[in-house]
Amino acid sequence: MNIIVILFLVSCSARTTKQERRFPDDFLFGTATASYQIEGGWNADDKGENIWDRITHNNPTVIKDQSNGDIAADTYNNYKRDVEMMRELGLDAYRFSLSWSRILPNGLANKVSEAGVAFYNNYIDEMIKYGITPMVTLYHWDLPQKLQDLGGFVNPLFPEWYEDYARVVFEQFGDRVKHWITFNEPREICYQGYDTTTKAPQLNATGIGVYICAKNLVMAHARVYHAYKNDFAPSQGGVCGITISVNWFGPKTDSEEDQLAAELTRQGEWGLYAEPIFSEDGGFPKELSEKVAQKSIEQGYPRSRMPEFTDDEKAFVKGATDFFGVNHYKSVLISATENLKEHVVPSFYDDIGTGTYVPDDWPASASTWLKQSPDSILNALTHLKDKYNSPVIYITENGWSTSPDAGLVDDDRIRYYRAALESALDALDAGVNLKGYMAWSLMDNFEWFAGYTERFGLYQVDFEDPARTRTPRKSAFVYKQIINTRVIDHEYEPSSMTMTIDEGH
Repeated sequence: MNIIVILFLVSCSARTTKQERRFPDDFLFGTATASYQIEGGWNADDKGENIWDRITHNNPTVIKDQSNGDIAADTYNNYKRDVEMMRELGLDAYRFSLSWSRILPNGLANKVSEAGVAFYNNYIDEMIKYGITPMVTLYHWDLPQKLQDLGGFVNPLFPEWYEDYARVVFEQFGDRVKHWITFNEPREICYQGYDTTTKAPQLNATGIGVYICAKNLVMAHARVYHAYKNDFAPSQGGVCGITISVNWFGPKTDSEEDQLAAELTRQGEWGLYAEPIFSEDGGFPKELSEKVAQKSIEQGYPRSRMPEFTDDEKAFVKGATDFFGVNHYKSVLISATENLKEHVVPSFYDDIGTGTYVPDDWPASASTWLKQSPDSILNALTHLKDKYNSPVIYITENGWSTSPDAGLVDDDRIRYYRAALESALDALDAGVNLKGYMAWSLMDNFEWFAGYTERFGLYQVDFEDPARTRTPRKSAFVYKQIINTRVIDHEYEPSSMTMTIDEGH
């Protein structure tokens, strides 16, 4: 009997200790959204057309339900309700993006929209009013169509256009915004938009577009970072970084071949954008660069399809960031010999030449690409810590999708968030310099090519209601409890599904 009692006490003690692991008091808890996915008002006032306006209007069949973001969650007319939701959750911060063509209707800085600036001023001021830190992304995939008509990210003038836009933004909002993110997910911009047809603008320049885009994007980031640090930060006092999608790519086995295959995959999926900024050597990743150069010559090209950085460019880009924004959702296992597929030649995945594997028993979401994988945040962030000399990191996106008819009781999303945040605590325990976590997403939104067939929101949005009514899901109450206590309580169950604003927030 005594042994049973002792074992019971040990078990309770271990569980209590696990629950009492706390996030630091200065850790920023927030949520994230993107302009095209929530704002609507696609042609309100003098806003210009962007690449998602163009593709959804001219080629709607590429969207799963043939929908668009013309109205979306109608944040353009409901921004005060958005901020009210932030207050209900008790958020420390809110990450959102600006629509370039809402601020500069022509894409270029010769015309600044007063209405566009006023909208974002009102949005930001409403957050500041209630003590919520705005974390602003300058670019989340919605390039002005007039710039795309000139080549977009593959035009060598793109870094200049982007700096001009950023300077307007810093001048208009930098007195209140102190956290800036230049780009959201370069891999999705360059690979999906320029190498394939899975995101706008569907350039499909396989094996070429991704690399030209990558260099121009990285150079544009560095130009904006230096512009901010030199001309705005001294008086405004903020920080500027970049957000990269860093899912975890681990070896399927412990073999040397699989280890190398996993490293090559990491270089292609996110190192292409992180290495020039965060590594000691600068420039594109070494092994990937060598492989693309070799394949290019074998394929008859006079030089590598991947452009190089000059020594001056390497020096300009290297270290051009104050933090590493990480969008993280999943893990994938990589093999050098199994699950290999034939790819178009030339193409990005033909260049990498590795196979992928995801175990069947990992829980699946409503998105075909998203499964819950163990320890994925810990694995990804400790890798970044060791590889890049412990940079300041913010998890700028992390979330789980359900189907449109899943309702308000989203226990699978709660399971995912709790596991992800436990992994984030493990990363903190391992010495990762992690400063914040932004859940994706505050509310349901337009999910790109999936349209409205997948829902990521802590708040459900009724897209059939002209008012776009927002209603908290069960996960919203659980996230609120975690923010309030700084502790993950796996036993917590909301006593009601009525959300209120805590006085004093």
